Amino acid sequence: MAKANDNELNLPPFVRELVAQVRAQDSYGVWEGKSDIELLEPFILDKEKRAELPMIGDPDPDTLDRLARFYSAVALQIEKRCGLIAAPVSQFSYEGFGRMVLTCGRLVVINKTLRDVHRFGFPSIEDIARRGDALVDEALQWIERFPEAARA
Repeated sequence: MAKANDNELNLPPFVRELVAQVRAQDSYGVWEGKSDIELLEPFILDKEKRAELPMIGDPDPDTLDRLARFYSAVALQIEKRCGLIAAPVSQFSYEGFGRMVLTCGRLVVINKTLRDVHRFGFPSIEDIARRGDALVDEALQWIERFPEAARA
């Protein structure tokens, strides 16, 4: 188990879920000694890092994996808050354009068109939390509006 420092103990719930999703994919224990902050580093794409990336590019497998971990964390936060299973489904072209959909039952609770997936990232940990929480809140609003479809 990784050691937690004071910053990690204060991570927002969504970010803790994201870290749990990253750790869950570590079947060989490679990241066991890494702190939560170190595991979040690839998700941080500040202005300088973003400027280094080309405007058009193919997403690499690591970037697609980070995108999948982020939306898996969204799905699990939805499940924790309302008790319904949310399932992420994605489709992307090799050029990094595509769609991310999360469903609960027969209800589509998140439907996002994504562009420039090769540039997926957030300026800060706070932005990760803000964006994740906003998606969860949006999904819960749809579930409240159409509960029968969400439970079907």
